[in-house]
Amino acid sequence: MSRRAVRPRRYLMCRPAYFDVVYSINPWMDPSKPSDTELAVLQWERLYRLYRTLGHRVDLIEPGENLPDMVFAANGATVVDGRVLVSRFRHEQRVPEGAAYERWFRDAGFDEVLVSDAICEGEGDLLTAGEFLLAGTGFRTDRAAHVTAFAFLRKPVVPLTLVDDRFYHLDTALAVLDDDEVVYFPDAFSADSRRVLRRLYPDAILATEADAEAFGLNAVSDGRHVVLPEAAVDLAGRLADRGFEPIGMDVSELHKAGGAVKCCTLELRGRVPVAD
Repeated sequence: MSRRAVRPRRYLMCRPAYFDVVYSINPWMDPSKPSDTELAVLQWERLYRLYRTLGHRVDLIEPGENLPDMVFAANGATVVDGRVLVSRFRHEQRVPEGAAYERWFRDAGFDEVLVSDAICEGEGDLLTAGEFLLAGTGFRTDRAAHVTAFAFLRKPVVPLTLVDDRFYHLDTALAVLDDDEVVYFPDAFSADSRRVLRRLYPDAILATEADAEAFGLNAVSDGRHVVLPEAAVDLAGRLADRGFEPIGMDVSELHKAGGAVKCCTLELRGRVPVAD
């Protein structure tokens, strides 16, 4: 098997300085259970340093004091060829994040920035996969946002319906490994969406329920390395069998808010400003 090639990436992340679980907007969040901000920061910093060690650029956005979920930068926008579709969040607790991300992109010199006119939660539900934009719906992102994404991001949109609220964003049920390779948990999707995925990706890796529950699909790939929660042991083995290099990370504290590796990582694709 030939060695897979790394493609250097540029990411946007947000330090979880104010991380806490003080409300519940997904099945993983339980405010009655204790959360540890210091531990969340430690786990996040390990992920941040790993990306830099792997040769990727990581930009940072300032966290908002009253926005404990802002650490999940992937939800803030979708960026394709330098065009930024800023999110419009479903739950009121996260709505102010949209303005913070819009401000960051404009201040960073991005010329084409559009706030979604429909509910759309960024790379949580809009995943770039080669020529396609895989577009989740069912819990967070409205199907109307797919129309905006197609027109503004200029990629064919593949709608995928989620049916299990444990996997409320597409990036909890499917990970893009390379332009034409994905891994997903079939039972998270409607029957029609499973048929679409089988047609597009007949050789896809299928995750077990245990690995999906461990948020193993909330992973980030650079073409060779796949960074994923360390608890997704079976999935790591199957990724290795396909020639990828899985890197397990402890993100257990962030998982308490329904997030993991990918949730913390927004990829800035294409023609993006280079000035620091």
